[in-house]
Amino acid sequence: NESVVLAVEDDGPGIPEEERERVFERFYRVLGTGEQGSGLGLPIVREIARSHRAAVAIETPSSGVGTLLTVTFNRLV
Repeated sequence: NESVVLAVEDDGPGIPEEERERVFERFYRVLGTGEQGSGLGLPIVREIARSHRAAVAIETPSSGVGTLLTVTFNRLV
């Protein structure tokens, strides 16, 4: 099964493991990061990914700093 992976990595404060599912809730913000935003970006990403039968995952990059977000699209036959 072939797939295509879109990966976005940053070097910001990261998202703690215990918060990684909650950040997909509309308007949810991780407290104490000092980052601005509405809390809608990741819920929109997940909804678009789902509409394309793709999976979204959040991890810590190999550097140990920041966030690695991947969207995996399975090949449609």
